[in-house]
Amino acid sequence: MKKLLEQIKARRLGLSMKQHDMMLRVGISRQQYQRLESKGNPRLDTLELVAKGLKSELLLIPEEKLNAVLSVLAEDSSHINKTQQRSISTQKSLADDPWQGILGNEE
Repeated sequence: MKKLLEQIKARRLGLSMKQHDMMLRVGISRQQYQRLESKGNPRLDTLELVAKGLKSELLLIPEEKLNAVLSVLAEDSSHINKTQQRSISTQKSLADDPWQGILGNEE
C-alpha cells in the first residue's frame, strides 16, 4: 500500500498541486486527503476519485506483464523529457522578450 501512496503523492507533486487542490478537484477535504497520503487504506471509490483528480487511471497489471508496462512507461517518460528539453532550449527568455505569450500565441 505504501508504494501506491508514494505514487499518488509523486503524481500530485508532478502536477504542481497542493493537498488543498484535491478538495477542489474531488470533493474531499485537505485533512482527508492528507490522511490518505500519510496513512493510506482508502476505500476503492475514494481511490478512484483521487485517481481521476490526478488525471490518472487505476489498473491491475498482471505480474508477468509488469516489466513490459514499466518499460513502456520509462520510454514514454524519456521521450517526453527530451521533447520538453528541446522546447525549453528554443524558447526565448523573458528578458529577451518580456511580451512573449501575453496574447496567447506561444511560438
